[in-house]
Amino acid sequence: MIKPLNVIQIIDSLAVGGAEMMAVNIANGLPKYGITSHLCVTRAEGLLKEKISKEVGTVFLNKQGVIDVKALLMLKNYIKKHKIKIIHAHSSSFFIAVLVKFMMPKIKIVWHDHYGKAEEIKQRKSLALKFGSLFFTNIISVNEILVHWAKKELYCKKVLFLANFANLNTTSNKTHLNGIEGKRIVCVAAFRPQKDHFNLLQAFTVVKNKYPDWTLHLIGQKHDNIYAKQIENIVKNEKLENEVYLYGSCLDVKYILSQSTIGVLSSNSEGLPVSLLEYGLSGLPVVVTNVGDCKKVVNNYGLVVPKENSMELATSLETYIQDENLRKLKGTQFQKHIFESYSESAYFSKLLKTYKAC
Repeated sequence: MIKPLNVIQIIDSLAVGGAEMMAVNIANGLPKYGITSHLCVTRAEGLLKEKISKEVGTVFLNKQGVIDVKALLMLKNYIKKHKIKIIHAHSSSFFIAVLVKFMMPKIKIVWHDHYGKAEEIKQRKSLALKFGSLFFTNIISVNEILVHWAKKELYCKKVLFLANFANLNTTSNKTHLNGIEGKRIVCVAAFRPQKDHFNLLQAFTVVKNKYPDWTLHLIGQKHDNIYAKQIENIVKNEKLENEVYLYGSCLDVKYILSQSTIGVLSSNSEGLPVSLLEYGLSGLPVVVTNVGDCKKVVNNYGLVVPKENSMELATSLETYIQDENLRKLKGTQFQKHIFESYSESAYFSKLLKTYKAC
């Protein structure tokens, strides 16, 4: 008789972000494939807690400091109680996974690298990660840059490229966008420096001078309060309050995107942004900067511009604004491409092979 496979995802928080969203999506998806699924949150809960399926077992450690013995023992006891065989550790949560392995040597660790600054990979601090990789069974990287980096820098050589997937299963219709229907540009990106909202605001200022009816809608967690305040100050100082709207973290992304006309990302560094896949699922025409795997994901089904170039970004936005037929064509093509190339079923097929190989 084949024993059921028990897997636990470990993530530091449930704030709305790419890595966090993937941890929840994976945990929610595994029961469909006969896997007993669990999710451990080490430090802080957040909005994504509402998205966790009832089929997923959960444990919140409330971890304090780098090494928290109480939290570590709580996780060890949970793993032992539920007979978990595989830890799927996301981003920096690899550290507590390695500590658990010291106490439970038979446990297998799959480490998931979501590093969002692929363009700055040479500056990545990796000493602790390099040591931790001695205890990894497999590594999953979300883009090719991270695959090459892991093979070169880390001790675990079983490295799999597995592009993110997205789903828009939420049924909430809470967030109503301001502005005129059919004339809304949306950006779903946390308020972090690498998302470069400054570039987007500069581009949008150019756009609004020609097309004053169009509005910009910024959706995202304010991870960096100083950065977020700077964006708010620009909107206020440039008197953009009636054209640029900030909504904070939102779970009803499907509803938000259904009200939107163009999806944009203006990052100066990326891994593989989940929001770009969400734009595709929603059938939005997209404008993105050429960072991380954005160009690879978009292919020829959207407009890709150089990073930190507000004029190119503005020109591409205007291209869509001027041509409704082009918007519809590119949106439809991109949606079909995402469904075919970044589907949930294809993702789990590869992931389950990795688990079983452990």
